[in-house]
Amino acid sequence: MLPAVTGRDEFAALIIRTDFSDETVWRAVCAESLRPWGDGDYEPHVHIVDDLVWIGATTDHVIAAVSADEDLSVVFLADRITMRDREHPLLAVAVLTRDECESDEEFEAYGGSVRTVPAGIHDIHANLSIANLDFADFAEAARTDPAGIFRSI
Repeated sequence: MLPAVTGRDEFAALIIRTDFSDETVWRAVCAESLRPWGDGDYEPHVHIVDDLVWIGATTDHVIAAVSADEDLSVVFLADRITMRDREHPLLAVAVLTRDECESDEEFEAYGGSVRTVPAGIHDIHANLSIANLDFADFAEAARTDPAGIFRSI
């Protein structure tokens, strides 16, 4: 069983490292995630979990571990693909599960996962936090990208 994530500010995006194969790439992902965003207008608010206890954690395990955080709508995983792909796309995972939804349509709008470049975490986290956009909006934006990665709104 994974530990609960503690100490996260309600406005901070949550990044959890689940692959420890490349320290150099990890440092680059962190650096990119901590850059100002929105044309440099906004300071990033990020809570990074870098603990070997999370190595190889599945999305289901991560969702179970963070589900008690009522302010969290999405978690970003630095997984194997993040470490190996040249763009280092994180896996953005909605914490809403299918079991919590009344229909497949509701889950499609509010649940699921999508790949995002590190700079994209802020757009996703901020817009979901204020219910400005649904998770499906980010998935649709990723579908229009040749690599299937969300880049920015």
